[in-house]
Parts: sequence; structure tokens; C-alpha cells
Amino acid sequence: MDTLFILNDGPYGTERSFNALRIAGALAKRGNGTVRIFLMGDAAPCAKRGQKVPQGYYNIEHMLSIVTRRGHAVAVCGTCMDARGITDEELAEGTRRGTLDELAEWTETADQVLVF
Repeated sequence: MDTLFILNDGPYGTERSFNALRIAGALAKRGNGTVRIFLMGDAAPCAKRGQKVPQGYYNIEHMLSIVTRRGHAVAVCGTCMDARGITDEELAEGTRRGTLDELAEWTETADQVLVF
């Protein structure tokens, strides 16, 4: 089963992105399909490299790596990156700049789309 996650909330402040990535990570670990994550709007900084959080606090960059290390795709809206001053070089390992056309294609081919 192919699952697409579309995240809109920032990495910290609310727990929407955290909860989405918990589910995405669990699905990725099962290995029963494809997991794709598209970060847009305020979720673009979720893919920022070098996040440092207080000890014992969740790390969104690490949570994304759980998905990407298993070969699943994480794309960040390029327009949203530009609006927030995020460069390609600042993206976390395994994540990359994406496009709205790519999101449209992923949406058309996904068995299920979860929006957070």
C-alpha cells in the first residue's frame, strides 16, 4: 500500500508533525508498501539539518531519518523553502527539494493520503 503524508505544521509548537512522523515511521518499519512525505508551508523547517533539542525531547530531523533510511521519499516544497530562506544545502540527509507537480503525482498514485 502506498501512503502519502502531507505535513503543514512546524516541527515544534504543535504535535501534528510529530504524530504524522510517528505513524510514517511505524509504516516504514513494517516494509509493506511505500511511504512518501511532502513537507509544505510551516512544515518545511521539519527538514532542516542540525536540529538541536533539549535532552529527552523528540527530534523531528531524526524522525524523518527513520523513514529515509528505509528508502522512502521525503520532499520539501521548493516554494515554501524559498519563502522561509531554507537552501538545498540546509536540508537534512535523505530529504530534497520537491515541486507541486510532484505532490500532484504522488497524490494521484497514493492508495491513501493523510494530511496533518
